[in-house]
Amino acid sequence: MFTGIVEELGHVTAVETLDDACRFRLRGPVVTDGAKHGDSIAVNGVCLTVVDHEGDEFTADVMAETLNRSSLGVLAVGSRVNLERPTAVGARLGGHIVQGHVDGTGQVLERKPSENWEIVKISLPADLSRYVVEKGSITVDGISLTVVDAGPDYFTVSLIPTTLDLTTLGLKQPGDPVNLEVDVIAKYVERMLGDRLSSEGATAK
Repeated sequence: MFTGIVEELGHVTAVETLDDACRFRLRGPVVTDGAKHGDSIAVNGVCLTVVDHEGDEFTADVMAETLNRSSLGVLAVGSRVNLERPTAVGARLGGHIVQGHVDGTGQVLERKPSENWEIVKISLPADLSRYVVEKGSITVDGISLTVVDAGPDYFTVSLIPTTLDLTTLGLKQPGDPVNLEVDVIAKYVERMLGDRLSSEGATAK
């Protein structure tokens, strides 16, 4: 489990295209400190497994399903990425519960800079809109953010200078894709309520 608090801004150092997958080599001195084979590291919000580690770089394999459902497929050598290690048991939950399981991708639509923050508008897939609410949590490229405004096919977030300086959202421009993970609690609530309503409906008959 992750919390959506990015530990460092790393970058891709190598990309190897395989038959039905892709192998990335990424540099991240902070997240590789003490890393070992089999560990998990979130890359732009996608939970990946360390298959090799040397110095301040690690290698991870990404299967076709993940490439199709996320924006990792557009990464190239030199691409900047948000990196986060799993949260330790008993540690403070600085963001919100993040699984590293991307639900879909959005696209940066608009940026409105201000003196002390910046409002970013991002497109929202129709099948995810019901999980996004004003003042709720959403993960964008692995960053835990609070929704400012939630529309039928978009949402906005307000970014402070620290987020702009230390994550990929400071670099994204209109048209760029971003990974989205909605609050998992909302999905569980929907499922439980759906099962309950179905059960009550069957009993009424």
